[in-house]
Amino acid sequence: MNAANNTYAGNGQHTTSYYAASANPAPKRPALSGINEVDICIIGAGYSGLSTGLHLVEKGYKVAIVEGARVGWGASGRNGGQIVNGLNASLQTIKKRYGQDTATFVAGLVQEGGQIIRERVKTYGIQCDLKDKNIFTGLTSAHMKELEDRQALWKSYGIDNQELLDKNQLRAHINSDLYEGGLVDHSGGHMHPLNLALGEAAAFEKLGGIIYEMSPVTDVDTDAAKPVVKTAKGKMFCKTLVLCGNAYLGHVVPALTSRVMPVSTQVMATKPLGEELAHSLIPQDACVEDIRYILDYFRLSGDKRMLFGGGTVYGGADPRDIEAKLRPNMEKVFPQLKGIQIDYAWSGNFALSFSRVPQMGRLGNNTYFAHGYSGHGVTGSHTFGRILSEAIDGDLTRFDVFENIPWFPFPGGRAFRVPYSVMGSWWYALRDRLGV
Repeated sequence: MNAANNTYAGNGQHTTSYYAASANPAPKRPALSGINEVDICIIGAGYSGLSTGLHLVEKGYKVAIVEGARVGWGASGRNGGQIVNGLNASLQTIKKRYGQDTATFVAGLVQEGGQIIRERVKTYGIQCDLKDKNIFTGLTSAHMKELEDRQALWKSYGIDNQELLDKNQLRAHINSDLYEGGLVDHSGGHMHPLNLALGEAAAFEKLGGIIYEMSPVTDVDTDAAKPVVKTAKGKMFCKTLVLCGNAYLGHVVPALTSRVMPVSTQVMATKPLGEELAHSLIPQDACVEDIRYILDYFRLSGDKRMLFGGGTVYGGADPRDIEAKLRPNMEKVFPQLKGIQIDYAWSGNFALSFSRVPQMGRLGNNTYFAHGYSGHGVTGSHTFGRILSEAIDGDLTRFDVFENIPWFPFPGGRAFRVPYSVMGSWWYALRDRLGV
């Protein structure tokens, strides 16, 4: 799916997901052709590109987004739809690696992405089944200790939206015997991710932004006085270029290739369960994820399907049989769904950074990039979009903090990053099974 000449498999049309099948109406935009010029050109019409672009057109800039497929075609339109606060790397990890000042800075923005999403939905009337609350669940006593520590750590930074639940209390939220307890984040939530992207794109265009679809980028010149983006049929000159291709940027910008690795995750959707069964499974309609290294995540859709996701494939390949991979896990959580019909199953890539901290920076003077959300891109991309827009508008305060966080390539380079990561995942999965 993510090879250089195969980045937009399926001719760039949306994958056969539940989200694509239930997407709000959206226009088909033209491909980039001829010679064009704007103030700011953004590559990628996913959350990072749309968030950056929408902030910039609100400030009055002339902005164009060049997308290789359709709006929200990649991870932004395929993910679990969960608004989960925080980065993949914990605040404690960030403190140990980068110091207290950086940890305090990150703590100050871990809830910002969810706030931006809610602001966008309200301001622009985006219909995306937005709901409140997410729950982290623990399967062992060690997991519960981890959740207790997380609650205390976040509270020490003034974040007090989380509520610890024992096994019996969790029953009011999840009708499953699998878990020892959980932690509710009342500031989390969930939504229809593709409809959020389509709504943000419509808002961007309403304010004068231009989106070109079905325009895979073939070459980028970041060294020119005015960066140039080339496609098969057109060129875009700009004063400022923003690279938001994330896991689907391919090898167009070699300087970024070694910084992240594509990882696929899978989701499936049952048939509609009906109000009674759906309510009995997740009574308060929160979204859920456990805290294992290779985790399960699930929630109810707007039409009361169970959306169940999990699994990882390093390198970004798609499993042969997604349902066979996910169904046993779903039925372990909810035996009530044994044998239930699965209407949709799909896969998509996110970009993993070695440090699990997203990256933001510049190539030369006029090209910015953001990527590597490592599975936390729904909220992270919206926050980074705002920070990128601030930097382009002249306020580098927050951008500089992230640009100066050290990044490290995967050990062994591109040739060995997949087997290295697989070995690491085996180790952590074994720890999960042993409860340590």
